[in-house]
Amino acid sequence: MNDDSRSIPLAERMRPRTIDEVVGQGHVLGPGKPLRHALQTGRLHSLILWGGPGTGKTTLARLMARCADAEFIALSAVMAGVKDIRAAIDEARANDGRETILFIDEVHRFNKAQQDALLPHIEDGTCLFIGATTENPSFELNSALLSRARVYVLRTLDETAIRCLLERALGDTEHGLGGIDVSLPDEALEHIALAADGDARRALNLLELVVDNLDGHGTASIEAIDALLTAGPRRFDKGGDRFYDQISALHKSVRGSSPDGSLYWLARMLDGGCDPLYIARRVVRMASEDIGNADPRALAIALDAWETVERLGSPEGDLALAQAVVYLACAAKSNAVYKAFKACMAEVRKGPSHEVPMHLRNAPTRLMKGLGHGRDYRYAHDEPGAYAAGENYLPEALAGRQYYVPVDRGLEIRIGEKLAELRRRDTVWRETHAPSVEGD
Repeated sequence: MNDDSRSIPLAERMRPRTIDEVVGQGHVLGPGKPLRHALQTGRLHSLILWGGPGTGKTTLARLMARCADAEFIALSAVMAGVKDIRAAIDEARANDGRETILFIDEVHRFNKAQQDALLPHIEDGTCLFIGATTENPSFELNSALLSRARVYVLRTLDETAIRCLLERALGDTEHGLGGIDVSLPDEALEHIALAADGDARRALNLLELVVDNLDGHGTASIEAIDALLTAGPRRFDKGGDRFYDQISALHKSVRGSSPDGSLYWLARMLDGGCDPLYIARRVVRMASEDIGNADPRALAIALDAWETVERLGSPEGDLALAQAVVYLACAAKSNAVYKAFKACMAEVRKGPSHEVPMHLRNAPTRLMKGLGHGRDYRYAHDEPGAYAAGENYLPEALAGRQYYVPVDRGLEIRIGEKLAELRRRDTVWRETHAPSVEGD
């Protein structure tokens, strides 16, 4: 390797040149997989590569152009606009029949007009379109563009794949670091692989930084590698899919009564820089949605955790969040109130505006009393057991409707038993107060 090539970053020098050099994406590049077949046969199609940083999106796009002997035009949606798209299309038309691949990195940053500008040129075959995105295409891209391109999901690289890349770079004398008098013990490589957190580019950049710091000779230690790390090892997207996937995992772990899973996803989000107050708000929601009246203490504990985070901040308040999610995960579960509220809201929204029954209406004036407001209302505290058996509290058209059905867990067992007894009393009251039929 000459000095000129050393000026090119290691991650660029080690970019895979064949399909077989790509690691960690066997689900799309393995034998018999559609994308591998397209690359091997040169029969390409427009596609969108969706994956995190350093998963190989740009590499695959370049490999496609190489396999098809196609012209490769690359644009970044961060910098490009409709004018740049038109210039790229003009260049594609000037290629005298040679196939052109238009690669747009961070394509989710294009607005609707910019995305629409691509459509006619994809349809008429002027170019093949390859978009790269770290965001969920179904949310960020127009349905018209999605319908013209197949989506391939690239996975975050595991530590085994990252180790493979690091060892390849250390042994490659032409493009990598082979021949340099440095030593990286297994534990050092494992430390770099862990710090890369699934990002191949980050792993190779860190490896190059470690080697450069050794001035071409010596042994890298864990302490030396730690000193070069300028950011936390975990990646966290505060507004994208990674964010929503992790809060979803936390919520589902609580709902699934897994305190260990709940703690793990809480720790991942806090470690990644998520606002603890956002987590606190979501935990309060979980307390009502998934625990409800099976254990009403859950809501109080969640609110206490929220207040603690507000008062102490992070990291002092983080432990209160941990306490809350563990309690919620271990608590009896009920979504009965959640289901009842949704059902009731749905009926209110789709139904007419039913009148309040006369006996439930307020009667603060003589006129209202004269109109019958409040007439025949039974004051519950004056009734046996403070319950007016047989009374109806719904609009007449909805009399007898039941939204809330307690589950047979936690405190809702007792609630269910009480409601069953009250309904029994309602039935007895109605039977004894039914109007007599003339002639009996």
